Amino acid sequence: MPLLFGELSGAPSWVPAVLLVTLSLAVGFLTRFILLRFIRYWQSRDRKLFKSLEKHLRGSMFLFIPLLLINLGINYVNVQPESLSFIITTVNIFIILSFCSILIRFINVAQDMLFIRYDINISNNLRARKIRTQIMYVKKVAIVVLVTLCLSLILLSFPGVRKFGTTILAGAGVAGIIIGFALQKSLVNLFAGIQIAFTQPIKIDDAVVVEKEWGWIEEINLTYVVVRLWDLRRLVLPITYFTENPFQNWTRTNAQILGTVFLYLDYSMPLEPLRQHFEKILNETKLWDRETQVLQVTDTTEKTMTVRLLMTAQNSPTAFDLRCYVREKMIEFVQQNYPQSLPRIRATLNSDDA
Repeated sequence: MPLLFGELSGAPSWVPAVLLVTLSLAVGFLTRFILLRFIRYWQSRDRKLFKSLEKHLRGSMFLFIPLLLINLGINYVNVQPESLSFIITTVNIFIILSFCSILIRFINVAQDMLFIRYDINISNNLRARKIRTQIMYVKKVAIVVLVTLCLSLILLSFPGVRKFGTTILAGAGVAGIIIGFALQKSLVNLFAGIQIAFTQPIKIDDAVVVEKEWGWIEEINLTYVVVRLWDLRRLVLPITYFTENPFQNWTRTNAQILGTVFLYLDYSMPLEPLRQHFEKILNETKLWDRETQVLQVTDTTEKTMTVRLLMTAQNSPTAFDLRCYVREKMIEFVQQNYPQSLPRIRATLNSDDA
């Protein structure tokens, strides 16, 4: 490269600069092309890994390599000294930003690989959901730390910042205290998030009841939690809510859910046909996990008896569908075979004596 620019010493000053930028972009494009081709070639060995690499690294390498080449070749281009310092500083800033972007994309690749290993789509996914929750939170913290270091390196690239570093650090300490008081609520949320990530009162995909709403934990972010409700609405709560308020977690120790259906029937209803049909319904559906099947009379009133049906499913969405299915089929059975046993009100009419 020095020899090439030496031969152009007699050319106008802008020619070597344009040539440097053009060659750097061409080399960057060629490197990116070769890298992507290499990734596609090796996809047959580990398709999921290389597919994730191709997805996340597609645009990140295009600027990083040209910026490195420009940074190396700028000293061999005839540039005015007052402009050279500005150009080098600007290029260094973009190199830091590009390198930070590449590291973040590698973090996303690592998350993809860990998510594949800990799949939550299986029936017994308690351990996978625990580890996924930790992975997602650690990833967010790592990105925040990485961006903070990136910004620090960018500031240190300015000579004025390095010169007055001690003064700035002392001022930053005082400012940090002031900001700490101002952002006290956010900091409490941040530390509550760390507590939740490792003690895990909630995990990704847990079935919970909060604020009298039923749903699943969809996201656990640094300062807030997103709950996907049964009707697909999203309930957004501060993360401290789950450390300061009582709530129901139906899947904390096991993804399996015990579903309940109540039937209110007349005393004339025979229980054995009801029990046999309940067993038949469960055996005909894939929603039931074939573990728990109970029919009991749990209460009686002056008008009806309460029949409780218990059944289990592998997770909360399946349990909800199973309960609805069993309820419909049992009502249909009573309507068609024992309509006289549906809830009714009895009355005795006595005629007055003449």
